[in-house]
Amino acid sequence: MTADRPLLGIAFILGFCAVVPLGDATAKLLGASVPLVQVLLCRFAGQALILLPVVALTGGSLTMPSHVLRIAFLRTLLHIAAMGTFFTALRFLPLADATAITFVLPFILLLLGWLLMGEEVGPRRIAACAAGFAGTLLVIQPSFAVVGWPALLPLLVAGIFAGFMLLTRRIAKETDAVALQAVSGLMATALLVAGIALGAGSDLAILEFVRPTLREALLLAAVGVFGTIGHLLLTWSLRFAPSATVAPMQYLEIPVATFVGWAVFGDLPNGLAALGIAVTMGAGLYILMRERIAARSLPAK
Repeated sequence: MTADRPLLGIAFILGFCAVVPLGDATAKLLGASVPLVQVLLCRFAGQALILLPVVALTGGSLTMPSHVLRIAFLRTLLHIAAMGTFFTALRFLPLADATAITFVLPFILLLLGWLLMGEEVGPRRIAACAAGFAGTLLVIQPSFAVVGWPALLPLLVAGIFAGFMLLTRRIAKETDAVALQAVSGLMATALLVAGIALGAGSDLAILEFVRPTLREALLLAAVGVFGTIGHLLLTWSLRFAPSATVAPMQYLEIPVATFVGWAVFGDLPNGLAALGIAVTMGAGLYILMRERIAARSLPAK
């Protein structure tokens, strides 16, 4: 078992928080000129191309039990749906707003654990969930006033990712994380290629395949590289540091996304959205603190 090295784990999660907004900004740049499915294809094909050699060089295996493969396939479908929905949201929303709204995910997971799995959730954590949802609504309100229903898409992303994470938890102990991501990249690539082939000649804009310019080709490659590196950094952070240490650091993705959105697109949250971001971050960090306290109070096994 790998010994904990918290500083190294923190360094990896900081890298994750820096890389992921860059990948999202790249996808947003492509949104106006490249069909959605083509962007997704490059995202997941890049994941497969990068991770397959990593699995081979580390002596890993892509072989998985049939029940794990079935769950991995469902997980891949949810991953495609979540990324597609988020990339669509980025066509309408500022990067910081879209990112902050998706951080309703911890509240959704906490409530699902309470409602579906009978996990104990105290009144203070329920209150924090309510505050987090209220903060999310503050972020949504200004964007909803401008663009309408697309402002709700990041909420759908959070819901889909909740299912994605629940499936990941079911098979996390039965497979290597990098091998799982490599297999998911292959599955997603095959599904998206099939979708483009079936959509050839149709009037569906998202299924079209366009010949990219050199700039667009470089951006498409960057989407795959940033997305894959981000997932690897998150995996490595959890390898060297406990989740209780890593999870609070993920909220740094929001200010980084705010900076990247300002630097690339000139977007900054207005006062109401900024207040909502602060409330959402505060509620999320409180829940993580309560989870850490609850974990420490459990009897040793």
